[in-house]
Amino acid sequence: MPSQNSGLGRGLGSLIPNKKLKDSPASGSVPAVASSPVASDIFDKHEKIWQLPVANIIANPHQPRKDFSSEGLEELASSIKEHGIISPLIVTGAGENKWQLIAGERRWRAAKSIGLERVPAVVRELTEQKKMEVALIENLQRQNLNPLEVATAYEKLINEFNLSQDELGRKVGKSRSTISNIIRILNVRDEVKQAILAGKISEGHARVLAGLPQADQLEVLQKILNNNFSVRETERAGKEVVVRKHIRKVNFDPEIKAREEDLQRALGTKVEIKKNGPSGQIIIKFFSDEELEEIYRKIV
Repeated sequence: MPSQNSGLGRGLGSLIPNKKLKDSPASGSVPAVASSPVASDIFDKHEKIWQLPVANIIANPHQPRKDFSSEGLEELASSIKEHGIISPLIVTGAGENKWQLIAGERRWRAAKSIGLERVPAVVRELTEQKKMEVALIENLQRQNLNPLEVATAYEKLINEFNLSQDELGRKVGKSRSTISNIIRILNVRDEVKQAILAGKISEGHARVLAGLPQADQLEVLQKILNNNFSVRETERAGKEVVVRKHIRKVNFDPEIKAREEDLQRALGTKVEIKKNGPSGQIIIKFFSDEELEEIYRKIV
């Protein structure tokens, strides 16, 4: 596990203040064999690391990660056989001689698969919100989550614990616009979600597709898969589809058209001039928050 001063933004240390544990966790007595902590320089020196029975640890219902690769677990199990568990699990009390996982589910699953009886763990007292925050942040720091899992976890934190996007952003070291863009991924077509889960498209591709009408997402997805488009190429393909399908055709005026083209070159995006007698509108198109910021910078 990364140190508490590395990783995302303020990291685990700011979310959960370290506290010196008593000789036994509050929610259940620890067998005598566990009373002696194993050596570790990963956690705060005041935190005791217990050897807890694998069978007495239960899964975390807030675990954001849903996909546990069998191949990856086998590789981890082989490493544990050879070297043991280097990074202790984080658990919280769940009744007499029971503990609920907060972080380290892959290590726990791998340990069970090779028949380990006990695993090293740090016991902390956490609220339900903190349980979910720690599980999410640990996975983000290890880069184990796909974009859909991240988006689902963000949305759950916001909805269940009444957090604003700004508050969540501060907790995980992301900007509000980044949080908003990731959550939008949940609204893409099922075909796009399958491509994300299969690793065929990146988070950047998914964010571009999420900004398109659902009717156009499949067409652009096929362009990505067939042509191995980069994110920037995907943005251009999305613009072309939207312009072709959705921009209303108007009577051709060469002077207006020339001015539209001048504005498009200056701003780097689609511009439409709608004129009605001496008055009218200038419509500037953008397809991502980043593009909006660039247009704003150029104009202001």
